[in-house]
Amino acid sequence: MTATARMIGTGRAAGALAGALNRRGWTVEAPIGRGAPVTGAADGVDVVVIATPDTVIAEVAAAIEPRPDTVVMHLAGSLGLDVLGPHARPAAVHPLMALPDADTGAQRLLAGGWFAVAGDELARRMVADLGGRSFEVADEQRVLYHAAAVVASNHLVGLLGQVERLARTAGVPFEAYLDLVRGTVDNVAELGPARALTGPVARRDQVTIDRHRATLDPSEHELYDVLVAACRRLLR
Repeated sequence: MTATARMIGTGRAAGALAGALNRRGWTVEAPIGRGAPVTGAADGVDVVVIATPDTVIAEVAAAIEPRPDTVVMHLAGSLGLDVLGPHARPAAVHPLMALPDADTGAQRLLAGGWFAVAGDELARRMVADLGGRSFEVADEQRVLYHAAAVVASNHLVGLLGQVERLARTAGVPFEAYLDLVRGTVDNVAELGPARALTGPVARRDQVTIDRHRATLDPSEHELYDVLVAACRRLLR
């Protein structure tokens, strides 16, 4: 049985989800853009997806006229169901993946990834229709869950920014390090973080660590030191 969805929002997440659901046989109505009235957004659809910035989700949800049979869903990782106010069938679906644009995002949503879900059973059905895997996160743990997602994705990008800077100074192609990164992630998947750790911290080689710091520009010391400490924490 197909379902009908309407997006509130026209950004990357809304476009990606709309495209992915279309490919799985869902009917996706025209989205409601910024500034347009949302009072009747729940009319005639199975689910309204609020794909707006997190800071306005509660305001948007409060402006939607409740319908007893319509699910009202948000895509925020750090917010619980309470922001959806009076709606009888609240839900949340957070794709645990980066959606850089609508087309790439739609492909990733269909690639069997993980989704955090909460609330109405339609959230799990949506993930199943996308071919994804779901897990539940309680409202009181969603901020912590989202913090872990930010570390895994955004902070990794920041770390690779340091790799790119150091590689450029050393005259080495940045791309050469990306295969090392991919192999390391595979090792973590197979062995877990502690057992996958290699290098001078794992060897307790303080001499090499000191030589690294001596050659680094002082502006790179803070991040390097923090990550050395994080690796040492794994050893404990």
